[in-house]
Amino acid sequence: MATERQRAIAKLLTATVPLAPFLDAEAIREAAASRHMRALSPGAALWLALIAHVRHAHTDYDALMDDGDDRDAARFFVVDDINAVLDRWGSTRHLEPGTDEEDEPQA
Repeated sequence: MATERQRAIAKLLTATVPLAPFLDAEAIREAAASRHMRALSPGAALWLALIAHVRHAHTDYDALMDDGDDRDAARFFVVDDINAVLDRWGSTRHLEPGTDEEDEPQA
């Protein structure tokens, strides 16, 4: 049985990226509901899990890090790729270059 928090995360996921493929959505939902995200609001946990998933699974971020780029540089270089995935998934929000990705989504 899903908890209230899990239901909130699932609802927010569907509202934020309604066209996300099932396997991606499941991975994001699981990450957002993980123990280390509990101190965050469901919206903040979902956004962080979503961006982290897209960054690692759908961009060259890890390859850039392996090639010696620092974290901030690698993140800068994949912002457009992240936003392209978010667009394909029908996202209601984008990652803005140079902003703190931990900002709470606006209602």
